[in-house]
Amino acid sequence: MAGPPGGRFVFGRPATYRNEVPPVPGLVGHSELIVSQDDTAIACRSGDVAVLSTPRIAALCEEAAVNAIVDRLGDDETSVGMRIQLDHLTPSAIGSSITADAKLEKVEGHRLVFSVSVNDDRGLVAAGKILRVIVDRETFLDKCR
Repeated sequence: MAGPPGGRFVFGRPATYRNEVPPVPGLVGHSELIVSQDDTAIACRSGDVAVLSTPRIAALCEEAAVNAIVDRLGDDETSVGMRIQLDHLTPSAIGSSITADAKLEKVEGHRLVFSVSVNDDRGLVAAGKILRVIVDRETFLDKCR
């Protein structure tokens, strides 16, 4: 049976989504970091102390969210960040081992809502929510041109 170019089929019919196994609630992702000078508030220009910066924590959380769904997107798809809500609770020193975990809590069409938490060896460093959106890579990039 012929179908749309690049389309995928489910039981002989074109799939209603472009990925074979769509993201579903419960997926988890993880990322790790050893804090270096490059990760500090000074380096990120978000403050004047040599501790893990809030922007670097946000990036680590985004990485964990991406890791949760990377194997669930079609070849022509990617996810992009839309919103971050993050509470940075305690400082982390240079040399600290940091872990970020993201759990996909809700799928609303192309919108994905993650809960995220960041820990070091002393406990919780940050927590929040991330909203990412699944987009067609080329269509999205066309908006920049």
